[in-house]
Amino acid sequence: MEKLQNFIDGKYCAPANGNYIDNYEPASGMVYCQIPNSDAEDVELAVKAAERAFPIWSKMSIDERSAILVKLSQGIEARMDEFVKAESRDNGKPLSLAAHVDIPRAVSNFHFFATAILHYASESHNMEGVGVNYTLRKPLGIVGCISPWNLPLYLFSWKIAPALAAGNCVIAKPSEVTPYTAYLLGKVAQEAGLPDGVLNILHGEGGAAGDAIVKHPKIKAISFTGGTKTGEYIARTAAPMFKKLSLELGGKNPNIIFADCDWKEMMSTTLRSSFANQGQICLCGSRIFVERSIYDKFKEEFVQKVASTVVAHPDDPTAKLGAVVSKMHLEKVLSYVELAKEEGGTVLTGGERVVLDAPYENGYYLRPTVIEGLAYDCRTNQEEIFGPVVTITPFDSEEEVLMMANSTQYGLSATLWTSNLQRAHRMANEIDAGIVWINAWLVRDLRTPFGGVKASGVGREGGWEALRFFTEPKNVFVKY
Repeated sequence: MEKLQNFIDGKYCAPANGNYIDNYEPASGMVYCQIPNSDAEDVELAVKAAERAFPIWSKMSIDERSAILVKLSQGIEARMDEFVKAESRDNGKPLSLAAHVDIPRAVSNFHFFATAILHYASESHNMEGVGVNYTLRKPLGIVGCISPWNLPLYLFSWKIAPALAAGNCVIAKPSEVTPYTAYLLGKVAQEAGLPDGVLNILHGEGGAAGDAIVKHPKIKAISFTGGTKTGEYIARTAAPMFKKLSLELGGKNPNIIFADCDWKEMMSTTLRSSFANQGQICLCGSRIFVERSIYDKFKEEFVQKVASTVVAHPDDPTAKLGAVVSKMHLEKVLSYVELAKEEGGTVLTGGERVVLDAPYENGYYLRPTVIEGLAYDCRTNQEEIFGPVVTITPFDSEEEVLMMANSTQYGLSATLWTSNLQRAHRMANEIDAGIVWINAWLVRDLRTPFGGVKASGVGREGGWEALRFFTEPKNVFVKY
């Protein structure tokens, strides 16, 4: 059985403690490789390598850094098939999704920040008759990037690319549930000519490897995407050490549908926004609010389309949904379906495990689920499920749906369907969310700020926001 390795100081190496953990293929429920169960000793080795590399990388011209990162993006693109197959097998998502979304976006992330750094400008402030202030933006040094399992290379690169572009050295940890494409990235970094020690990739569990990254005194910033409880722990741990923090956490996003929507476009997009990546995207609209006058029509058509959605193994070209990421996660999602029943909800379709033919009979498959009849403030409608489960709820007025939409502790994204321009702007202004899509979903411009409010996170990623996070401003005054 293949054993993955850490990537430290430009080389692949075994974990210092010699311990490995099993990596399961969601489609079959079988172990298909093992990954290092790294700890503080591996983090220390990576930090020392990064310390040696930082003077080289940070003093390299931005043109040289940009050229290397462009080569890195091209290296992923050249290995597209290998990365797509690895991502699909590791995560359980259909091959088509990995091929059209995950891996192309990772290519774009590296290319975007490779070129963005060439145009990143600082500010100056003239004091008439006195002097001038100008701002320098310096890399922080060594930074930690910890990414989740739902969009493995997509979100891994979303953090690493701006950190490297800004001149930092990176200690990165992918999720132990989906390590394979991060493992492959080390090979691409070698081929692109990235100096040894600039990018270090450690595998292992959050409680050991992740915790050691968060606590290491020489790691100056933590960029984390994951659960809100873990984000709370990182904030409590890192704040007394005065580390910079970027935390992209949970979501319980509303999808608000008014009667004057473009019906065909709304229905097609709502199916996608509900169940894309098996509902395992922090931006999925898991609470669907429908204006009462069209509620019955929506319910009938939506449930029919959801019920006919093909759940299959990732290699099946007809698959619209693949497997959820792990047995533990499958059990968690199913437990919420049972909770919804206890809270008075009615399962209109789905809600049960799907058993495929061999060799996929032990895979983690779940039929997409639609539930109605729940109070807006019940646990099912307040807690993040992060799976192919949505609730549908009628509403009568803007005021009512705004109250329900804003009732959760989260505030990541929202989707709004209406042809009324004034209503669209009015609602977008009042919804508690870092991102609002009007008559669309998951349209992403890499230049725009990405992040949430309330328990959905701290800080913003994307564009100049990311480059600002990974740099420290220094004001210089010159007297006339």
